[in-house]
Amino acid sequence: MIKAAILGASGYTGAELVRLIDGHPNISIAALTADRKAGSSMADAFPHLAHIDLPTLIRLDQVDWSGVDLVFCALPHATTQQVLKALPERLKIVDLSADFRLEDPAEYERWYGGAHQALELQKEVVYGLPEMYREQIAKARLVANTGCYVATSLLPLLPLLEAKAIAPDPIIIDAASGVSGAGRGLKETSLFCEVSEGFAAYGVGGHRHVAEIDQECSKAAGVEVRPSFTPHLLPQNRGILATIYVHGDAAEIHSSLSARYQDEYFVHVKPLGVAPQTRHVRGSNFAHIGVVADRAPGRSIVISALDNLVRGASGQALQNANIMLGLEETTGLRQAPLFP
Repeated sequence: MIKAAILGASGYTGAELVRLIDGHPNISIAALTADRKAGSSMADAFPHLAHIDLPTLIRLDQVDWSGVDLVFCALPHATTQQVLKALPERLKIVDLSADFRLEDPAEYERWYGGAHQALELQKEVVYGLPEMYREQIAKARLVANTGCYVATSLLPLLPLLEAKAIAPDPIIIDAASGVSGAGRGLKETSLFCEVSEGFAAYGVGGHRHVAEIDQECSKAAGVEVRPSFTPHLLPQNRGILATIYVHGDAAEIHSSLSARYQDEYFVHVKPLGVAPQTRHVRGSNFAHIGVVADRAPGRSIVISALDNLVRGASGQALQNANIMLGLEETTGLRQAPLFP
């Protein structure tokens, strides 16, 4: 049995990791850390997990690392580099923050407002999008779990750019996420009265996760790619829907994606002309992709949907951990989506 620690377990992604690992036959939870909630039980923080026998939430400096094999780090962005640098080198780590996703330290400083604090560690990081980096992840000690908006965008875009089925410019990504993507902390913009019955764009023209999209799309295309990306806040708890406007033939795009994902368990390409919905992936590690021809010849619309807390965070983290540990990739992740 592999012993796992979840750092930042009192957030939404920490709770999702607990929920998923509870059904995993090869991984058990040895330690759960929190800051403000240290000393309390996970059941106090998340009553829906009260039926699971779990360790008490503790501070990070109280963890006995001798009883840990695997670390899921669900700490906030810009807090993780120093923490992971201090961990024993034998540990396998999946980091759910953005602290190790960008390969260029200058790009990290530009988008996250401070110098990278673990440059030596950055050199061994593998980017955690399993369908694209499976072989590298299998050999990795530290995986930087892909962001939720980014996974929704890259799952359709990277195969198309690699196959040159679409033009590298222009690419326009309109993406909308449920409120849980903002985390569990108290924020005025996440209050019920601020979100309910509304729909709003934010981070317009400069959302920091666009740096990941640029990085990975450029590698896939072999040329610089700079998509336009605008995130929106949906008045719902879970889910991301990305509507992506590209130049390319819809039938060719659909054929390329279908061929690329025909043997992938977690990525489903819908029939040509059928658009996916967030309600059909809710609570699951699945991603659904649809392709629709635009009314103008040579233009197509690619739509991608996933659950931001599962496939966009904790489920993908567990998928990455399975690969790192040499386990069947789908272990603990075969739950069907919740509907209605």
